[in-house]
Amino acid sequence: MTTPTSTATSEATGSGPSGLPLPSVDPGADALRRQGLRRMRVVAGSLLAFAAVVYVLTLGQDGFWGFVNAGAEASMVGAIADWFAVTALFRHPLGLPIPHTALVPRRKDELGKGLEEFVGENFLQESIVRERIGAAEVSARVGRWLSDPDHARSVVDEVSEVVATGLAKVKDEHVRAVVQDALVPRFHEEPISPLLGKLLEEVMRDDLHHGVVDLVLDELHGWLLENPETVSQVLEERAPWWAPPSINEKITGRIHLELVRWVADIRDDSEHRARRALDSMLVQLAHDLLDDPETQERTERLKDRLLDQPQVVATAVSLWDALRRVLTASLQDPQGAVRERLLAEVARFARRLGEEPDLRASLDSTIADAVVFAVDRYGDEVTTIISSTIARWDGKEAADRIELHVGRDLQFIRINGTVVGGLVGVLIHAVSVLIG
Repeated sequence: MTTPTSTATSEATGSGPSGLPLPSVDPGADALRRQGLRRMRVVAGSLLAFAAVVYVLTLGQDGFWGFVNAGAEASMVGAIADWFAVTALFRHPLGLPIPHTALVPRRKDELGKGLEEFVGENFLQESIVRERIGAAEVSARVGRWLSDPDHARSVVDEVSEVVATGLAKVKDEHVRAVVQDALVPRFHEEPISPLLGKLLEEVMRDDLHHGVVDLVLDELHGWLLENPETVSQVLEERAPWWAPPSINEKITGRIHLELVRWVADIRDDSEHRARRALDSMLVQLAHDLLDDPETQERTERLKDRLLDQPQVVATAVSLWDALRRVLTASLQDPQGAVRERLLAEVARFARRLGEEPDLRASLDSTIADAVVFAVDRYGDEVTTIISSTIARWDGKEAADRIELHVGRDLQFIRINGTVVGGLVGVLIHAVSVLIG
């Protein structure tokens, strides 16, 4: 029935003698708890005092008052016994070092270990985790939440801000270090001939190069038509010095005309012998890249020479810088293409979650698998936090904090003991009267 004396001290300091801060305190909530605890203590104590007064006033009485006296006596016994039981949880009753009292301060470590085992056995089991995640319907809730345009826009805004901030944190020297110290040495070690050979072989098998050849021929034909003077100048520079200019002009003009016709013929005839020669050359190159050691060696040497050029690192940094600036600008623009694309994808994902039960089931299963994996891998470490933290708390302050949270409800034990004890006392007195 005594009021805790160290609660105020613990709240003022915020930590026990061990130096570990006690759980964060909400002064307003603690004030309400303390008020409720005090009120229930007054109620329980008042009932005990009332029972004592009635017992004294009816002492030695017979008849009806005898029943009242017996009930009051039993009420006092029940009230005192339950007061002792409740108080013994947190401190020594009346300050007397009675064995098996002050259980929380003395045995907090065992209680922490028991709580750790209880949480592990009853909350971190795979079947329980999967059942709770299945009942939570996480994917369905996410779908409903994302279906709101404002929520989808909020997600895109947050993602855009985080990505833009992350891109800004990556400096050019970081990219240069990654390319120079990680990527270039790795590319030196990795043979490129088999990769190029296999890629070229697949391209030839699917005739994917024809589109590129058509595009090159079309562009070349157009350039030749639009730049006859440039072609003539190039040819004249290679003409003999002794040839008369008039003859050079006629020859270069004729060569230009034949070049235009030849390129047009190749462009328009898919079976042109130049095309077949190109196909044959590419097929042979693919075969040599895969099987000819000499070709492979030349290719690897060329690769190494290219990678050793300083321009490789500089080009990689420039490309990264350009990509970063474009992405950052688009992410920071509320109407940017990247944001609009992200918003469209989020909306589409929300619709799919609402319309496709299989997708929801798959996502819920994936979430459950991830949580179960985390529980299996880190569950012991998580539950150990409970016992290790409680073990470092000061026993008395921990008892005062626990009593502040649960003490009000425990006072009902005292009230019930008073009432039930009185009823049992009346019943026992009645039996005694009947037997006597």
